[in-house]
Amino acid sequence: MTLFLAQIDQALDPGGTIQVPPEVMEEGTESIAVSAMGLLNSYAHIFAIAFVITLLVTPLIRRVAIAFDVIDHPDDPRKAHAYPVAYLGGLAVLVGLIVATGTSYVFVDPVANVYPSVPLPVVMGMIAITFTGLIDDVSGLFPHVKIAGQLVAAAALAIYEVGTHVAEGLLKGFMGPPEQVIFTVADLPLLNQHVYYWVGTALIAVFVLGGCNAMNFVDGLDGLASGLTGIIAVGLLAISLLMAIDISAAGEIPSDSLAGARLVLCLALLGAVLGFLPHNFNPASIFLGDAGSLLLGYMCATIILMLGDQGRTDLVFAGLIVFSVPIIDATLAIIRRRLAGIPLSSADDQHLHHQLKRALGGVKRAVLALYGISALFAVVGVTLAALVTQTEMRVRVVYAIALALFSFVGVIAVKAARQQQIRLAVANAGRGQARKVRKKSPARAPAAGRPSKPPPKSSSGQSARPSAE
Repeated sequence: MTLFLAQIDQALDPGGTIQVPPEVMEEGTESIAVSAMGLLNSYAHIFAIAFVITLLVTPLIRRVAIAFDVIDHPDDPRKAHAYPVAYLGGLAVLVGLIVATGTSYVFVDPVANVYPSVPLPVVMGMIAITFTGLIDDVSGLFPHVKIAGQLVAAAALAIYEVGTHVAEGLLKGFMGPPEQVIFTVADLPLLNQHVYYWVGTALIAVFVLGGCNAMNFVDGLDGLASGLTGIIAVGLLAISLLMAIDISAAGEIPSDSLAGARLVLCLALLGAVLGFLPHNFNPASIFLGDAGSLLLGYMCATIILMLGDQGRTDLVFAGLIVFSVPIIDATLAIIRRRLAGIPLSSADDQHLHHQLKRALGGVKRAVLALYGISALFAVVGVTLAALVTQTEMRVRVVYAIALALFSFVGVIAVKAARQQQIRLAVANAGRGQARKVRKKSPARAPAAGRPSKPPPKSSSGQSARPSAE
């Protein structure tokens, strides 16, 4: 009970430092691996609980969806499934996440106890984003109302100032320390920390909106969004372990550190999506729905923001590289629709998974190909994080690599969108020319020796043929 109250107190009132017990502190290269395994052992129950709960709850949620007719019917050519499939899989993922995260407050390993647990506003955001998607699944929401629900979830993160440290890390080199006065109005000073807070709040909104909608875009084939999230969670978990080891090496941990929260969320997310994936992989018996895709995007965005809790924006960039596949697909979709002059919320069949499905000839092949691409990006992101935290590699190198990578993606996106725009223009021009030709063409005369009309039928129903006489 004492440990439970301590975890709640840390989640609500951060401040000060926590001493690291001697058993966590080990020296040398070999001891780092031992410390990493020690942390994984300490948090392993989080993964196991999320996996088992989601695996068992998903069939129950499917029955509820069928009972209330929350079904996705294959009534659109873009849809890959040939039979009706239940929605609401996101609720099963939420249950797994909530139970696993709640367990982290109650059952605390002595090693894990030195790290503060998940802030309660993060859990509030998980619930808010899921129910926004749930309402859209059941009754439908206008796009601006859906965005408003996502901003409510972002506001929950702003309560704990998750993004303000990222803003401080970005701006501190230009503006100076947080306590520095910019100017004074009527004896009220405007400090750098005020700017950091509002810029950080804007960053939270951008990350949550971007993450949620990017994951919603890629949720177009059986098992794609849940499998990609599992790979992303592994990459973010590896970065989080590197950071936790780096922090513990100092001998004391700030009580506002999010090192433990990152580990809990990564393992809970990994367990939940792996528990859901057997039901969702092709052929799927249940879909995530908007409730699930928005929740997965929110979780990824939250963990990436948490990587910058100590102002380490280089590690935030590493997390974004791990999340590259949804970012690339969303970037392509936005540019494609802007150039075509259609609303961003309009659906099409030009997403990465649609193109791979057509090119590779099947849903499973397209999904596995995107798994492989996502795994490559995860390796790149984790490698950069390891080089920054474990070597003397300069932060600017990470910025340069991230800039080159995303600039390359941006150019490819613009080029692909323009090519599609040209193809559509040529196709429309061809159809217009064909219509003009048809209008100008005279009606064809009936062939010689054939009546222009079919012969009338006799009273017996047989065609009356002309007499031979």
